[in-house]
Amino acid sequence: MSEKKKIFKPQPVSGFPEWLPEVRAVEQQWFDHIRKIFESYGFCNIETPSVELLDAIKAKGGDGEADVDKEIYVLERYHKEDGDKEARLALHFDQTVPLARYTAQHFNDLVFPFKRYQMQRVWRGERPQAGRFREFYQCDIDVINVDSLPLHFDAEMPAIIWEVLSTLPGMENEKIQIRISNRKILMGFLSSLTAKDSQGNDKKLSNEVTAEILRDIDKLEKVGLDNTLTNIENSFVRKGYALGSQDLIKPFLDTCKKRYPTGEDLQDTLTNSSEIDTSNVLLKEGIKELSFVLDQLSHLPEGAVVADLSIVRGLDYYTGTVYETVFLDDPGYGSICSGGRYDDLASNYINKNLPGVGISIGFSRLFDRLRQQYKLPVGRISPADIMVMMPSEDRRALTMETAQKLRAQGHKVETFHNPVKLARQLAYAEKKGIPYVWFPPFEDGKSHEVKNMGTGTQTAADPDDWKKD
Repeated sequence: MSEKKKIFKPQPVSGFPEWLPEVRAVEQQWFDHIRKIFESYGFCNIETPSVELLDAIKAKGGDGEADVDKEIYVLERYHKEDGDKEARLALHFDQTVPLARYTAQHFNDLVFPFKRYQMQRVWRGERPQAGRFREFYQCDIDVINVDSLPLHFDAEMPAIIWEVLSTLPGMENEKIQIRISNRKILMGFLSSLTAKDSQGNDKKLSNEVTAEILRDIDKLEKVGLDNTLTNIENSFVRKGYALGSQDLIKPFLDTCKKRYPTGEDLQDTLTNSSEIDTSNVLLKEGIKELSFVLDQLSHLPEGAVVADLSIVRGLDYYTGTVYETVFLDDPGYGSICSGGRYDDLASNYINKNLPGVGISIGFSRLFDRLRQQYKLPVGRISPADIMVMMPSEDRRALTMETAQKLRAQGHKVETFHNPVKLARQLAYAEKKGIPYVWFPPFEDGKSHEVKNMGTGTQTAADPDDWKKD
């Protein structure tokens, strides 16, 4: 008696999405749409390996390295052997580190400014929930140059993203807003502050407390002003500053709560504030850069882009302009597109100054939101334009020849596999959403015919020169 075969019940792996063919077809349509717009601005495509050196990935976490560690998936062999070292490779959690390594490695072969886009999967060890996956697609564009990068590229990024997001199939009625800041404004403000230590002496803010304050302010939209002030107070106390030190930052946070549609609005507010020292060189530089970017985007619809000084971005490699994009009708959903400027991301790989600016679409996060809300266009199960019927077994060769002629004309063609009843063949084409059914001659001397499955009309046709309605 043979042993009964063990059957494993199929079940999805949490955080690793997969779609039915009709949903995957729409996903592919989105990729094609994004690719077309990226390339229309002169961005070239690259693809990098799924893995990078673990140390390189961790190095880009900066002060947030402990948080990055929790998200990294490392690669190890299932069966280790004696002498095997600890994991040295990891799946990349974004595409910025791979870009830095790629640019340094191919430096002598690239033309700068180097404008590239990538549309690849990334992996993060997050707790799966709505809009949060462990494996997901990101669509990135970046511009990298040698020594200096013109500021107009900072303005080009949100212009491209607005064009992409406002025209994606299914996004036509969504209200989105791109929010921009410049980290130099906040860094300049914090560098000009002095606070009392526990002995009552004035001292500048340390790098550690500044880093904590940045992370606290980055959550202002999410947790509100009062909670942000409480978190900042706790940061001060942990680093040895006196109680009440967070009051130094409250006037700036009041400014951060507001949004500014133009560079003029931003400059008027900050320069007229009696509680913010706008003489700080770094702060002035940030205001000037942010105002320039806003003014360069004045051609976009009103409210499409605003300055929001509460945007910091978590990773410390951002040094200037930073971006986030949100749904106005669902602000709690979080950012669907983000990025910013970095001065020297490739310094671990090459002794060159390679500043850049980039922005990333959280593709899977955005796509799944619209899928769950039934806002995606309906896809077809089959990509075929035409299904060629199989009249009988002795006419199989004619069926195949007809399909090849149609493919030669640029059509996507499926042939039915068996000469079963015509009603079954038609039902198959209808279920798969194939718009045309082709009837080869069922008898000698008869003509080809094609049926439009949408209108029901059936007409004579020639496979050598037929064109769709």
